[in-house]
Amino acid sequence: MSYSPRPLFAALALVFSCSAFAAKAPAPAKAAKPAPVAPAAALELAHNLGEVGEARLQAVVERFNREQGAALKLVRLEKGASPALLNLVRRYDIDEVLSQPKQFLPLHAMMSKAGVPLKDGELSPDLKAGVVDGKGKLVALPVAYSTPVLFYNKNALRKAGLDPERPPQTWFEMQAMLDKLQDSGFQCPYTSSWPVWVHIDNVSAVSGVPATTDKGQLVFNGLPQVKHIAMMATWQKAGYFRSFGRRAEASERFREGECAMITTDSREHTDFRDARGVELGVAPLPYHDDVYGGRRNTLADGAALWVGSGRSAADYKIAAKFVAFLLAPEMQVEMIRQYGQLPLTAAARAAASSKVLQDDGTRSLKIAFDSLQGSGAKSPMRVANIDAVRAIANEELEAVWSDRKPAKAALDTAVNRGNALLSAKPALKKAQPF
Repeated sequence: MSYSPRPLFAALALVFSCSAFAAKAPAPAKAAKPAPVAPAAALELAHNLGEVGEARLQAVVERFNREQGAALKLVRLEKGASPALLNLVRRYDIDEVLSQPKQFLPLHAMMSKAGVPLKDGELSPDLKAGVVDGKGKLVALPVAYSTPVLFYNKNALRKAGLDPERPPQTWFEMQAMLDKLQDSGFQCPYTSSWPVWVHIDNVSAVSGVPATTDKGQLVFNGLPQVKHIAMMATWQKAGYFRSFGRRAEASERFREGECAMITTDSREHTDFRDARGVELGVAPLPYHDDVYGGRRNTLADGAALWVGSGRSAADYKIAAKFVAFLLAPEMQVEMIRQYGQLPLTAAARAAASSKVLQDDGTRSLKIAFDSLQGSGAKSPMRVANIDAVRAIANEELEAVWSDRKPAKAALDTAVNRGNALLSAKPALKKAQPF
């Protein structure tokens, strides 16, 4: 109970009314003032999503508070700030976590402290990239993972005289289609969001030549990668390919109907529902059929939920309840609807394939899972996940797009610059968190 001193006038009245007694009796000893009680830490979920993502996450938090009688609050995740109780960290911000591991508590440890079982064996192995420790234990919850796919406008293909039900399987097939799309009037036949994630990490994986080694060395300047980026450069010159930025800027151009095709995260099918004049089609990320071994798997990655350290047992009980809430089958279905994320559990995956979701992106989810081919969690170190290295790779790709450098010189420079940086700061290439 907090201490509240009496008002001064009340104290004086008491003294005067008892003055005779006070003259004869010794004054009582003053009671010690209790130490101030520190305010309880706020129950917050920090994030750095955009407006649409924030609104969707707010709905999830409100539902949790309503059903659990909790008071979890959504706040902005500020770079360099101390972690909140829960922190939704996107792929491009993961090095912030790895650089300050003591400020985060592994998920499995938090759930254990809270006495809530974590059935991580039920989670799809494809979705554990970058969120397991050396012993395979979960250190964070892969809340919104996805993998790159090709989205296309079926109406655009019809206009170009192409079969809208036969998207390109290979990059070579795609080039011929882009030529026809351009002839039909499209000034942007093809674009791509997240260029490093798609064209370095995932094109490398699909070609069977990972962008990094097991020891954390960058090696994305091999022949398959050079040929791919050189092809993209010719597409840029021919007007087949247009680049709009380093993140998701291109996605808005596709949503507005400006571009006929886009390679981006599979989860974006939810953002393309209201695309202007677009009848949405989806296909696996194309591959190069002249690479030995044929098409390999893409990679899974995305936003994960991390737990801040140094909180009370009561706080961790709330955090554990929220994790269990997210993993509940009905909540998984709702988040698949809202975010387009890959289902975390077998039960959620089954629900996604049921009639409940038949008209709501089921094909996108199936193609995404098939693209992973059971290997989505391989190569936990990704070029796109290391801020400084990703920036270098983007700079060199942009030099190719603007015809200032040939593909080989640009990729050689990116690899050399990136490896020099990683040698100077070896903590950046830590493959397994904590």
